[in-house]
Amino acid sequence: MKQQTSQKPVASPAQTREALLERAVRDFAPIRRAFVQKKRDEADRSSRLAEFVTNGDVRGLRAYLFIVAITSAETTESGWSTTLPGMVWARAFGTTEDATPASARTAVTKVLKRLKERRLITYERPKGTWDIQVTLLREDGSLDPYTRPGNQNRDAYLKIPFELWRTGLIDQLGLPALAMLLTASCEPAFFELPTERMKEWYGWSPDTAERGFRQLAKEGVLQVHKTYIAAPLSPTGTAEVNRYVLLAPFIARSARKKAPSTESTVATTGDAQEALGH
Repeated sequence: MKQQTSQKPVASPAQTREALLERAVRDFAPIRRAFVQKKRDEADRSSRLAEFVTNGDVRGLRAYLFIVAITSAETTESGWSTTLPGMVWARAFGTTEDATPASARTAVTKVLKRLKERRLITYERPKGTWDIQVTLLREDGSLDPYTRPGNQNRDAYLKIPFELWRTGLIDQLGLPALAMLLTASCEPAFFELPTERMKEWYGWSPDTAERGFRQLAKEGVLQVHKTYIAAPLSPTGTAEVNRYVLLAPFIARSARKKAPSTESTVATTGDAQEALGH
């Protein structure tokens, strides 16, 4: 009788991510708003995020967000760094599917190279190992060393809950939806964001923003409330606008506010623009 050989169990990308998230000993990834948008006094408001969007680099954005998520402590020797074997990075980045180990490692190197070119990280291989050490830089691309964002540094930052990875949503959301999730996470609850201003404010097209909002709504991440504003130059004297709200666990920074009525709301155009705070 022919003896059957059992296959060795191999950790999946999801299992690898979960182990790394548990090791981080927190439940969200903090990211400075400067990654999403520059300050108001800048002539060009688009920031690092726009480079991922305009280059169609969803794999790079997913990888960067995960690096931020799991790098939760500073070390004396290397700063805000995470060191892992190349194949662990490959599973975490999702490059192992239908790929040889060599191809998976090459894909990791390509991703890290793009992140380094965007001045978000540095990386190196410690001598005598197959490990890769990835070190965070400040999210604005200034090449300044990374520091923990928070009140002590007077930084505006958003929180991406680990449920993004634990539910597998990170792999379902396309690049427009991920970009708009980060953008929405910078806003107060029940915010208005006219998509025709996206190029000016964030650096990508209105169509990209609309596609992102549609997928977020479809996946149950965001709700859209129809409301109305007074529009003096409109034939009807009114105009319909969308007001958005992130849903749990992706709740925006002012989500404790009372939800708006689903009935029509009246505001002047000037009031609405002032409330946006962009």
